Amino acid sequence: MKYTTRQSAILLLSDGTIFHGKSIGISGTTFGEVCFNTGMTGYQEIFTDPSYFGQIMVATNTHIGNYGVNDKEVESDGIKISGLVCKNFSFNYSREDASGSLEDYFIKHNLICISDVDTRALVSYIRDNGAMNAVICTDGTSVEELKVALAKVPDMKGLELASKVSTKEPYFFGNEDATYKISALDLGIKTNILRNLAKRDCYIKVFPFDSTYEEMASFNPDGFFLSNGPGDPEPLSSAIEVAKEILANNKPLFGICLGHQVIGLANGVSTYKMFNGHRGINHPVKNIISGKGEITSQNHGFAVNKEELDNHPDLEITHLHLNDGTVAGMRMKNKNCFSVQYHPEASPGPHDSSYLFDQFIENIKG
Repeated sequence: MKYTTRQSAILLLSDGTIFHGKSIGISGTTFGEVCFNTGMTGYQEIFTDPSYFGQIMVATNTHIGNYGVNDKEVESDGIKISGLVCKNFSFNYSREDASGSLEDYFIKHNLICISDVDTRALVSYIRDNGAMNAVICTDGTSVEELKVALAKVPDMKGLELASKVSTKEPYFFGNEDATYKISALDLGIKTNILRNLAKRDCYIKVFPFDSTYEEMASFNPDGFFLSNGPGDPEPLSSAIEVAKEILANNKPLFGICLGHQVIGLANGVSTYKMFNGHRGINHPVKNIISGKGEITSQNHGFAVNKEELDNHPDLEITHLHLNDGTVAGMRMKNKNCFSVQYHPEASPGPHDSSYLFDQFIENIKG
């Protein structure tokens, strides 16, 4: 392997802290909220997950790129993160069924990456000081210029991002002769959610984020689904209204992640921005109904207010995050509706929670 010299690069946090590293070769600057994912595998799924739109991802696993990329292992139509921070970037890969290198994939999507960063120190700093906006710079722009530009980047709190990743036109997924029909609201839906529904004999029509209840109901579905997605749930007034109308018409409803938060807001329960959020594939959750523990895949920076849920007459908590006691799932006592804050379609990741898709089908049958 020949020796190559790489351009110096920096990660500048909004509080003025700077971390130094090397560019993988793509020149420029990129902005976003810096966050970290503790997963040891599945980097391609992370990079293409629409829920990460607007975020700079810090990978805690030491090596990124070592198994290349595979065209089948994507969660959307392309990379959704704003940039990547990692320790060791592998320009070479060793995987038999890889379709290419991660470097070429980044070049194709023009993703800026900084490697050779002390990611342990960076993650420790974020854990202590909370998620904040940041900029990766690989083109030598001065720190003072970067600080001025970074100060103009909006905070994630109050930011509506579903419109940036949602489909522009409705589309279908699955077998049109399937037993069940599902209307799904795309707030940033992951492809593996659609695969899991199709695998359970569902034909899905996916609707843009601002679709009305009437538009979704015109498909004559057996059930409704509200997807995951990026940003703050509170600005999603149209999605909240759709959830209210689905519930008013007593239709089966299942929500994941952002969809879970929208269901909470539709019931008058507030949401809040978390200090760090949960991002990884080993988060422990307890199912309050069955008493069983689940290892789960999670990706969220907002959560539903637990105290308000405890005091809500029509809602009950079904799942709790065992690390910090935050709400991981809920259901309605008087409606055919339930939701979870985590990702039962985990790909890759634990499959402990895939039963939730079966539960949705059972609710439809009932």
